[in-house]
Parts: sequence; structure tokens; C-alpha cells
Amino acid sequence: MYLTSRSAWLTGVGLLLVLLVPRPLTVLTWGAIVAILIAIDVLAAPSPRALHLERLTPRTVRLGEETTTRLSVTSTSSRTMRLLVRDAWPPSAGAGGERSAFTLRPGQRKRTQTTLRPTRRGERVADLVTVRSSGPLGLAGRQMSMAVPARLRVLPPFTSRRHLPSRLARLREMDGRSAVMVRGAGTEFDSLREYVVGDDVRSIDWRSTARRGDVVVRTWRPERDRRVLLVVDTGRMSAARVGGAPRLDTEVEAALLLAALASHAGDRVDAVAVDERLRAQVSGVAGPGLISALADALAPVEAAVTETDWALVGRVVEQRLSQRALVVILTGLDGSSADAVMTRAITTLAREHTVLLASVTDPDVEALRRARADADSVYTAAAAERDLLELAAVRERLRRAGVEVVEAVPGRLAPRVADTYLELKRAGRL
Repeated sequence: MYLTSRSAWLTGVGLLLVLLVPRPLTVLTWGAIVAILIAIDVLAAPSPRALHLERLTPRTVRLGEETTTRLSVTSTSSRTMRLLVRDAWPPSAGAGGERSAFTLRPGQRKRTQTTLRPTRRGERVADLVTVRSSGPLGLAGRQMSMAVPARLRVLPPFTSRRHLPSRLARLREMDGRSAVMVRGAGTEFDSLREYVVGDDVRSIDWRSTARRGDVVVRTWRPERDRRVLLVVDTGRMSAARVGGAPRLDTEVEAALLLAALASHAGDRVDAVAVDERLRAQVSGVAGPGLISALADALAPVEAAVTETDWALVGRVVEQRLSQRALVVILTGLDGSSADAVMTRAITTLAREHTVLLASVTDPDVEALRRARADADSVYTAAAAERDLLELAAVRERLRRAGVEVVEAVPGRLAPRVADTYLELKRAGRL
């Protein structure tokens, strides 16, 4: 049951009568009249149980984009129903226009739609739809909440894809499809062509030159069919907010861009998300379906406020890689990890694989280091300075162990990781 504003106005009219005839009997009489009218209206209202509800919701949408969910309402009642329907979604789904008022005749079906613009990545789950059936007097009616489950997976926005065309152009240059030569250990011979001004003389194939009578150079292409394993840390370091969003969101963006680039380069890409347990994994997917599978797997993953089990990370890498590969670890670094299990585990991995560690830096730390306004800010600056010095020591220790360390603010991490991958490929280190 619910009451409308008409019942409030009707009660207000009774207050005027009380002012004109200020007697207890007047109050009781008018109150009884209003209660009887409300009861009649509730009893006369058709029951919402006579409705069949069905949600039609798309499976996925990218964060920042808009989608529409439709609610189908079918009447099985023999009476005309005046309805107010609320298609309830959690606030993070960004629902708009979720309330609809309409009249439904016997056997009629109507559809309403709700616009969704999610504000967070992950699973957005809707459960109840609330229906109000109004009585003929409009004073009250029947209300019921019915379970009509729906689920919408909000995928990462993948805003870093704007950096993909320029990196693919560089990849094509490395691949021998332009005049740029690629040299270095581990690259694969592609073809022979005539020498042009500007070519590296060290690329001249003297035997072919002698046979043909023209100067011929070798062209090279990067090695293909290499293994790339993306390890996304979902522990406490990734839960910290940098630039208004968790580090994990930036790490996911970097993983998507690198996966797209490596897939175009002909490499095999797998991915895992780990903290104290394995949260998600993508393996055996290639081609256009890789990015969709990776985005779908990482969408519901949230950072946990717990320490990452780096021994588990080592076991996961060992299980998935039987030969030397590129292991990209997306995590956060801080000065306190100088003697941590994380540092030791990563240096151990670097003995068997090429390891690239990508970390989101917090620009606020540098701002705190420069502050000198008062005594409190000086102490804060000293603490920030100490943290940066400890972080530099960790970075140097990792680099001495052969780990490639990439650090950048949230908006720059993904392209920096992609550039480092291209440099490793150019040098034949994959």
C-alpha cells in the first residue's frame, strides 16, 4: 500500500473544517472518512501480481559510454491498471529515467526504457522492480517490489587505444614494410632488396651483391610468435588511489594497450590478475578476440586491501611459461619494499625471463616534497623526500637485476609501457 499527495490534500481540507467547527467529533469524523476512502481506493486498485515483468539488458558496456535497458510490462488482469514503475539500479549504474507512469489495458504489453551511464567499472546488478497500482480515486494504491534480476558488466574504458595507431606505425617500420632497417641480436631475416641511399652499409649482403651485380641489402623483422605474460597486481598497492582513481584502473589500461600492440606484432599474449589468489586469467586467445576477452575478464576485478602473494605470482608464471618470455608486471612501487618479498620474487623471475615492471607514480608526492610553507609542511616534505630516496634505491636494485622499470603518472603509463615493449622488440630481447 502507498498514499498519494491527494490523500494529504484531502486531510488538509479536514483541518479547515476543524478550524470552522473546533470539536473532537469533527476530527474523528473527518479522519474516519479519509481512512474509509483510502481503504476503498486500496481495495479497488488492481493487484500488481497480475503483471509479468521482463528486463532486456545488454551484457556489456564500456565505462563512460551509454546504453539502454528495457523493461517489458505485460498485464494478465481483466482490469485496466494505472501504473507507476521504477526500474531500480544501483547509483553507480548512472540510471536516468527509471520511473515511468502509464495505463495498461487487459492483455496489453508496454515497454519502458532506462538509460544507463555507469560511473564505475565492474558488475552492476539490478534486482527489484517496484510497481505502484493506483486506485480509481487516486488517493492510494497497492505497491509491490518484484524480483527481475539483470546484470550489466561495465568494461574498462580503454582510453589508451588512441595511442595504438602511432605505435602500430612504428611496428610496421620495424617489420620491414618501410625503408627503416632493424638490426640487433634475435631479429629474423625477412628479405633482400636493392640498396638505397641512407641504408646501413652493415646490412649489405655481399654474396648476393656479387651474384646479382647490384648492391643488395638484407631487411629484418622483429621476432614473432613470442610469449608475453601480463601480470596485474590486484593487492593493496593497486588499491591506492592516484589521480582520483585506483592504480588498478591505470594498470588495466596499460595491459589492454600492450595486449593490442603485442597481438598485432604476432606475439602470443596471456594475462593473469593476482593478489593472495588468482582473480582472473586469459590464455589461448589470439586475434581480434583478445582485447574483448581481456577486458571482459578484468572488468569485475577489484583491488583487495591485502598483501600480494608474490610466491604465488612466481608459481603462476612458472606454470604458464616453459621458455623464456616477456613478463610484464603491473603493480605499484614504494620505498618500503626495499627488502620485501616482492623485490626478491621479481629479481628471481628476471633470471629466467625478460621482466618489465610498470608502476603508477603519484604526482602528489613530488608536490609534497617541494612544500616549505610552514613547519608541518617541512616535516611532510622530509618524509616525502625519504620515500623518494627509498624508492630510487628499490628501482636501482631492480635494474641491476636486469628488470626494466617503467614509471609514469596515470595518463602516461600505458604509452610508456608500449614504447618500452617496442624498444625490447627492436633490440631482439623478447
